[in-house]
Parts: sequence; structure tokens; C-alpha cells
Amino acid sequence: MKHFILSTAIALPLSVSAAFAAGGGNETAPPKPKCEAGMVYDKETKSCVNAQESNLDVDSLYENLRELAYAGRYKDAEAVMAQMPVDDDRRLTYMGFTQRKQGNVDAAMGYYAQALALNPANNLARSYMAQGFVEQGKMTQALAELREIRAQGGSGTWAEASLRTAIATGQTFSY
Repeated sequence: MKHFILSTAIALPLSVSAAFAAGGGNETAPPKPKCEAGMVYDKETKSCVNAQESNLDVDSLYENLRELAYAGRYKDAEAVMAQMPVDDDRRLTYMGFTQRKQGNVDAAMGYYAQALALNPANNLARSYMAQGFVEQGKMTQALAELREIRAQGGSGTWAEASLRTAIATGQTFSY
């Protein structure tokens, strides 16, 4: 029975993660970036524009940011983040994500904490922070964040499923 429960705990997140591939809820994995370094895609003009000179709204910037982070283009993602409001919890979440992926774990944890101070229901920030805990071997803190994601109504989301997988396997996600 014990092996069945562990198998289920591992298998469920893997199947759920395909459906909830990159965000805190029912989001799918972002597509590959359409533009080269320093550029972002403007849906309105259907063209690539300079990231630092764009007039994109915050949601469009966020979409571009997710694509770049997912593709591992962290420096390009940071250029997009610089165009977003400093107190946007999504920006702070990805500041943490890019810093963690570049090896700056302490800075990452600070950004995640700021994101959660602005929006305690940001389950993506919780999941990424907890995946950082998994990478550091801090399983007690990771499990605490998993419980909080569930308490915030995040059961079944990509944030919860990816964290469960990370806790069960020790493998974290690059998106």
C-alpha cells in the first residue's frame, strides 16, 4: 500500500504538469519566443519591437517574459521585467525565478518573499520558492509551501503538481 501511495503521488504530478505546464493555474507552457535578443513580440503590430522602447501593456510584457524565461533566456527576460511596474508580483516572481536559475539563490528567495508579501495567493511564487528549498535540501520548508498552496486553493494546479514532483523526485523545473 505504501508503494502504491508513493507511486500515485509521483505519477499524478507528472500527468497534471502536462496540462498545467507553466503557471499558477490552468495555464499552458508558453510558446518559444518569436523575437531575437532585446526584442519582444507586439501582438497588435504582429512584429518584434525593442523591449526597452515598447509600449506594451503589463500583461503583454508578462507573456513575453514567460516565453523568455521558459526558453532559458534569463537576461532577455530581465530586460522585459525592467519595463514592468516594480510592485507587480508576477515580475517579482520571475525576478526570483531568473535569479535562482542563474545560481543567485539568496536573491531569488528575497524576490519570492516580496512577491508573496504583495500577493499571498501567488501560488507560482510559492512553488518556485519551494523548488528552491528542494534544491537546497530544505524539505520541511518545501512541504510547508506545498501545504500553503493547497490552503490557497491551488490543489491540482501546475504550481502544486510541479512542487509535489520536485519533493518526490528531487528534480525541479526550468519553467
